[in-house]
Amino acid sequence: MKQPRGRQEPRRVGNAAMVVTMLISLCVLTYIKARYCSNPFPKSPEPLEPAAVDVDEDYDSTRYKLSGPIGEEDFDPTRPTCYNTSKRSERCAAVGDIRVDGNHSKIYISPLSREWRTKPYARLHDAVAMDDVREYTLVPFGGANDTAVPPLCTRNHSAPAFLFSNGGFAGNLYHDYADVLVPLFTSTHHFGGEVVFLLSGMKDWWNEKFTPLFRQLSRYDVVDVDNDLEVHCFHRIVIGATFHRAMGIDPARSPGGITVADFKRTLRRAFRLERAVASRTGAPRRDRPRLLIISRRSSRRFLNERAMAHAAAAARFDVRIAEPDNHTDMPNFARLVNSADVMMGVHGAGLTNMVFLPSRAVLIQVVPFGGLEWLSRVTFKDPARDMDVNYMEYNVSLEESSLRDLYPEGHFYLKHPYDVHKKGWDAIKTVYLDKQNVRLNLTRFTETLEQARDLLPLP
Repeated sequence: MKQPRGRQEPRRVGNAAMVVTMLISLCVLTYIKARYCSNPFPKSPEPLEPAAVDVDEDYDSTRYKLSGPIGEEDFDPTRPTCYNTSKRSERCAAVGDIRVDGNHSKIYISPLSREWRTKPYARLHDAVAMDDVREYTLVPFGGANDTAVPPLCTRNHSAPAFLFSNGGFAGNLYHDYADVLVPLFTSTHHFGGEVVFLLSGMKDWWNEKFTPLFRQLSRYDVVDVDNDLEVHCFHRIVIGATFHRAMGIDPARSPGGITVADFKRTLRRAFRLERAVASRTGAPRRDRPRLLIISRRSSRRFLNERAMAHAAAAARFDVRIAEPDNHTDMPNFARLVNSADVMMGVHGAGLTNMVFLPSRAVLIQVVPFGGLEWLSRVTFKDPARDMDVNYMEYNVSLEESSLRDLYPEGHFYLKHPYDVHKKGWDAIKTVYLDKQNVRLNLTRFTETLEQARDLLPLP
């Protein structure tokens, strides 16, 4: 016997409503998870899979067709105004009537098909870093359907503009070079100085620190674009530098085929560095190689630094100890590094100063206990090869680590570092980088110096 229709319909409607409600809830939760609950380090500041940052296989080299005069590119009109040049970098480019109102984070462009938004910092994969980068809006004007009224020009430029940022992690020397300066050199060297730098997030001390390099790349003063009240007008603009690999340049992908060797030569000119090649006997008028020990004040300190210096001197090294920071006089420190034949330090931003070492010098990276070989490779080992610097690694044993005193024998952190790695970058950094100092075995240290001496070229 059939049930009355009036009792069956409400049940069907109720079931349908429940299904629809569940689908809507699933969509909402998916959106919230993607937008707000994702890991703030999609890839850690130096990813657990180093190959992901060695070379960006999706780097787009087709944009560069240097058949015309230096500084000119053959733009492909089929490309969008803004597009990814690698997994870490985005580039926007336009020609026409361009008006930069940096104080309001707007760039008015005619012609332009639609509005775009971009953050000109080469660390797109890192949400934490990008949160500290100012966003710029590219606004179309002058078209039939455009409603924006652009401001009047107050300063006109004949050279093209290049907009980049020193937000994000800039201020840490490693990120200064990896995220900003090497990509900037890669992307602007071919302009031959005829380019105006627009710097977003400018810090006066940071700009002053690298002004010698900027003067090698541009004939014009750097514009503090965020705070400048002028409306700067150009016929051409490029926004965002292109990233190849950590502190590296792929000559097959760079305009003019430039390399990291070209970058180092530019640094030598910028900071007036005299030594081009290291020597087993050191600089002229010295009879021994110079060892520069990079000191640290907080974590990852050498606990027996003075004893190390005495041991190195006994092994016939001319020893210098230096502790660079954000207030270090960059030209003077660059000359100190350039005077060294061997530079040694615990893993950290200070080792980035290897960019000033002469060719065929030796970099000894002291790798803290905790299975951090992958991190040492990505940050300094691979870049050293590109910079024509001999690389050595001193891996700290548990007996040389302060963690031995911090945790009891057999502790999980001491026995299973790779299991700690599975917990992500924050756990690695907290346990093995932020809380660890080292006391090198002096016999092993001296043996390492002798190996470094053998790598140095004869005079």
